[in-house]
Amino acid sequence: MRRYKRTLLAVALATSVITGTAGWASGSAQRAVTGPPPGTGAWVEDRSIGRALPHPSTASARQVAGFFRTLSPPQQGELVRRHPLVVGNLDGVPVALRYRANSLAVRGTSFERLAAPGRQILAFDPRGRGQVAEVYGDLERARTVSVVVPGADIDAGTFDRTGDPYGTPTGMAKSLRTAAGSGTAVIAWAGYTTPVGVGLDAATGELAEAGAVRLTRFGQGLKALALPAPVLFCHSYGSVVCGLGARDESLNASGIVVFGSPGVRADSARELKTPVWAAKSADDWISKVPHVRFLGLGHGNDPTDPDFGARPVPARQAHGHSGYFAPGTDSLHAFAAIARTGGAR
Repeated sequence: MRRYKRTLLAVALATSVITGTAGWASGSAQRAVTGPPPGTGAWVEDRSIGRALPHPSTASARQVAGFFRTLSPPQQGELVRRHPLVVGNLDGVPVALRYRANSLAVRGTSFERLAAPGRQILAFDPRGRGQVAEVYGDLERARTVSVVVPGADIDAGTFDRTGDPYGTPTGMAKSLRTAAGSGTAVIAWAGYTTPVGVGLDAATGELAEAGAVRLTRFGQGLKALALPAPVLFCHSYGSVVCGLGARDESLNASGIVVFGSPGVRADSARELKTPVWAAKSADDWISKVPHVRFLGLGHGNDPTDPDFGARPVPARQAHGHSGYFAPGTDSLHAFAAIARTGGAR
């Protein structure tokens, strides 16, 4: 009987998405940004240092890191100057070089605010709606690292909007870094094409699948630089990205924390190759989304259901869909403890 009811809910969800009777159709279709960084063509043809440069499409992050270790500081600086978009987005490039490259890449664009003094931009891709990653803290010396993976409606333009302080990657990352303390670094990672609104993109996994590939590559870049494996803090549709990525051990994560999640495209936490924590506030609208999968729609079981098997995170003091990182909440306190220990328990 329970399976029959779940099937009926799945049919209702599918019908709602297709016909638009439940508001799902209010979003707009997005095409995922994939492939190597912009400027790759000029990069692979460059012989200015007397040898071939690693191809962004085929070189592993480990190979990229090894290549840059062989370069002198003047050679590294020349590549930053000539190819800021490639150097700034190429996983395995030393952190300080990526900061320098992205400071150059954003100038003259509509995202020039990202070049403000003190900002540490680890990735910037102007294609589509724009993608960006920013670091809070000293990434190269941190004992533990956390990565915030956001959900829908986040891009380079909304990445740091001020009207929703704890619903943006920057707001969440700043709050977590403050609560966790100086021993950790937090990366706000808006490195994939997110859904816009709650249309078909949000109800399906296509954008999440593309995002999981980019997140895995990003994690491999941290590993190639001998940085700590990060804890991933995955909000809303971002938890779908993390769930798909966590099926593969190459994700390089010490744990994932999902909150406000519509599901992670897994039947249980055992399917994910890493420890899983889950939180959901009592008044989060995500509770109204059926936790089913049918004909490619929906994202599966509720990670906060005890039967799913995730470690529970209290969220009694969090409010709504974007209140989990509000100062003073039990959810932020628990998140900070996880971040400080790097997922160890």
